[in-house]
Amino acid sequence: MVNKIRELEHLSRALTPDADERALLLEKVLEYAEAFIQDIPTAPAYIASEDGGRGLYDSPIAEEGIRIDQALALLKSNVDEVGLNPTSGRFFGYIPGGALFHSAVGDYLAAVTNRYAGIFFVAPGAVRMENMLVRWMAEVVGYPQRTGGTLTSGGSIASLVGIVTARDAHGVLGKDVERAVVYVTEQTHHAVGKALRLAGLGLCVNRAIPVDQRYRLDADALEQAIARDEKAGLRPWLIVASAGTTNTGSVDPLPAIGDIAAAHDLWLHIDGAYGAFFALCAQGKKALAGMDRSDSIVMDPHKTLFLPYGTGAVLVKDRQKLYASHHLGADYLQDTLVESEELSPADASPELTRHFRGLRMWLPLKVLGVAPFRAALEEKLLLARYFHDKIQEVDGFEVGPHPDLAVATYRYVPKRGDANAFNQQLVQRVHQDGRIFVSSTMLNGNFVLRLAVGAYRSHLADIEQTLDVLTEKAEEVARES
Repeated sequence: MVNKIRELEHLSRALTPDADERALLLEKVLEYAEAFIQDIPTAPAYIASEDGGRGLYDSPIAEEGIRIDQALALLKSNVDEVGLNPTSGRFFGYIPGGALFHSAVGDYLAAVTNRYAGIFFVAPGAVRMENMLVRWMAEVVGYPQRTGGTLTSGGSIASLVGIVTARDAHGVLGKDVERAVVYVTEQTHHAVGKALRLAGLGLCVNRAIPVDQRYRLDADALEQAIARDEKAGLRPWLIVASAGTTNTGSVDPLPAIGDIAAAHDLWLHIDGAYGAFFALCAQGKKALAGMDRSDSIVMDPHKTLFLPYGTGAVLVKDRQKLYASHHLGADYLQDTLVESEELSPADASPELTRHFRGLRMWLPLKVLGVAPFRAALEEKLLLARYFHDKIQEVDGFEVGPHPDLAVATYRYVPKRGDANAFNQQLVQRVHQDGRIFVSSTMLNGNFVLRLAVGAYRSHLADIEQTLDVLTEKAEEVARES
């Protein structure tokens, strides 16, 4: 048996590269990363591909490994040169992600040190770091010191955490679900509906409140709907408002909604996944006034704090309610039960084993400070407004509402033919071209284009090029119509 153990040890030593092997790996990876970053200014924002990375299947996972340069070649041709390039400053589709280099360095250190950031006893410094970030985010939205929260994989899990906490705080049990009423709008992110279903609340009455011409929740209609439901013997309990919708960037009237929630003793949950961090700059803070009136809020640092994908957050104003919903112990963890004022992330979400996300957020904020983030966010607001003004000057284009934050909606109205079909062709031409990427949506039955300014690399020159490409492609489609 000893001989077998030694043989296996020898084979498994490949998992522990020595200093020279580590240096070679890092040299190759850094060379690849540097080339990728250097190419970003000129690389396409979108690359259409027929095989879609299928070449990976030609090199299956096998008993024997391959050289690092061979692996990087597979990565380049099948992953990094296919589809969307969200690192591009000309990526204006959906809600752009981040990929700050400082965050990548933080992730590298988190992976190397492999701290388990779920329980205070195991990694007290890592937990304190994440809780410090939670407190900082609470200050951004105007929440009190008693706030609890956690960094999540994204807005979906964050929404689930908030809604489960609200469910338990309001005692919405199985027998109550079909009478319990949730108030949303047509613009509410689908992650909320998914979270309700996963939380066992899929049979709740889902009351879609009308929106105004700017796609904001109609507060008067909300008040009337709650009154009707109470009179009918139903049980209103949750309002979901948006601090910047994904679809149009609209901000609901948060102060008025806060008043209504307080008057009727309802839980107010705000989806600020896209918009909440705009409160770091003066114009954004004004647009987002009233976020502090909520009981819970979702924020996504991987959106408007420019961090890599996989960095969401949820804050709950009363941390005891958050803890009550998510804490559960186990016998094998009895050694970790120590007295601490710190909330362990494992007691604040469904996640137990999780990545040490805090380092990717803490490192750039500490090294760079908040000032460049604040400046970048204000720049994005102004870029969206600049685009909204300039696209109207191009013959044939019409625009949606003035942007609340940094999403602008617009479309081309041809002199003849179907406008929806025209704009569908237009967005397809833009995607085929690949220099820029914009997305589309449906608003009131109209096929509409969206420009979401959120990549930290997006600047005025990128907006100017986007205007040029849209003009060029619209003229092409018009000539062929």
